[in-house]
Amino acid sequence: MVAACFAALLLVGLWTPVAGVLMAVAELCLVLSRVSDPWMHVQLGVLGAALAMLGPGAWSIDAHLFGRKRIEISDR
Repeated sequence: MVAACFAALLLVGLWTPVAGVLMAVAELCLVLSRVSDPWMHVQLGVLGAALAMLGPGAWSIDAHLFGRKRIEISDR
């Protein structure tokens, strides 16, 4: 249930880095508790961690609230 809430936050793009880390931790707890198939939870945990590192997209709520961060690398 908790992982579903974090997944919903990631789906709409609200608090993306925080929700991604919390989703990865929740899925890790499910893997360690051996509730069901562990590979599904490993996959969802890796997906949450990857989204936390990538950050919000251009159409996310985070981008509208805080502005889109764009890194431009200049030529030397």
